[in-house]
Amino acid sequence: MEIGIVGLPNVGKSTLFNALTSANAQASNYPFTTIEPNVGIVAVPDFRLKRLTEIFNPKKTTPASVRFVDIAGLVKGAASGEGLGNKFLSHIREVDAILMVVRLFKDPDVTHVMGEVDPERDVAVIETELILADLASLEKQKEKLFGKAKSGDKESREMLESLETVKAVLDSGRPARSCEINPKTLSSFSLLTSKPVLFVANTDETPDPALVAKFEELARKRGAKALSLCSKIESEIAQLNSDEREAFLSEMGIKTTGLERVILAAYETLGLCSYFTAGEDEVRAWTIPIGAKAPQAAGVIHSDFEKGFIRAEVYSFKDIVAHFKESVLREKGLIRSEGKDYIVKDGDVCFFKFSN
Repeated sequence: MEIGIVGLPNVGKSTLFNALTSANAQASNYPFTTIEPNVGIVAVPDFRLKRLTEIFNPKKTTPASVRFVDIAGLVKGAASGEGLGNKFLSHIREVDAILMVVRLFKDPDVTHVMGEVDPERDVAVIETELILADLASLEKQKEKLFGKAKSGDKESREMLESLETVKAVLDSGRPARSCEINPKTLSSFSLLTSKPVLFVANTDETPDPALVAKFEELARKRGAKALSLCSKIESEIAQLNSDEREAFLSEMGIKTTGLERVILAAYETLGLCSYFTAGEDEVRAWTIPIGAKAPQAAGVIHSDFEKGFIRAEVYSFKDIVAHFKESVLREKGLIRSEGKDYIVKDGDVCFFKFSN
């Protein structure tokens, strides 16, 4: 899963990226500090992985991971090339989801490129640039499809009709993801606004309730999830060791870190869940779409597992925690043999059997 961090310049994207990844991306009071995207791979926090490790005592433990991409700030006119906009927009096309950072903090020492703090205006600027870039992309695709459709190609005619439907939605100022067409067809256009969006507010250490409420309402209207955090505090947390972090969170009255909340929200936004494989060699978490069937889940490990899938032996995380040993689960009939139509559930522990 790859998530692109997007927003206007000087909203705290790189600071948030550093907090999330414990990286050291440059962060300063200048637009376009980030030119090439910074990339950080982060382990997905999951208490179940730790518990399974205690039970199996494996040689290694491997968590699921998320790639965060810190993309340079977009400005008004980015779709026309302003502020190196075309280059930055191309980076967004490669990610699975967009994490849109919106500035809610007030700091006279950090210039706001649009003037005063105004989340609704800032979001509108970013959305408009993404929509304009998508319209330009559709025009190019339309030219290619039109020739094929004119020669009688049925598939091209159908795609052209879908394209016009999407274009009408974009022309109305709405993102492509709000278009009610076949999801597979929509994804084939590779549009920026077809990607899921998670809104993240970067607040002061003591957030302004009115600004946060305004921010949450604009996300709700777009059918998107929203969360608020202070990148400054999250950066401080990221520098602490585990014991210091636990004490700091307790003192601040924070139950979970921003990283944990962002990843949980991203999983929900993308419709993802985790299953596990466990044994003496390795305990590992795997990320799959909610609703994935056993062969597709096996294919995340290796394509050969999906091609030669025979069956899966499955039990739940709560059962292994309750009984501690797989032998006990077998005695109690809690290990199931599942076929190709089984939908793997969040927290399942699976062992796949396949033919070469």
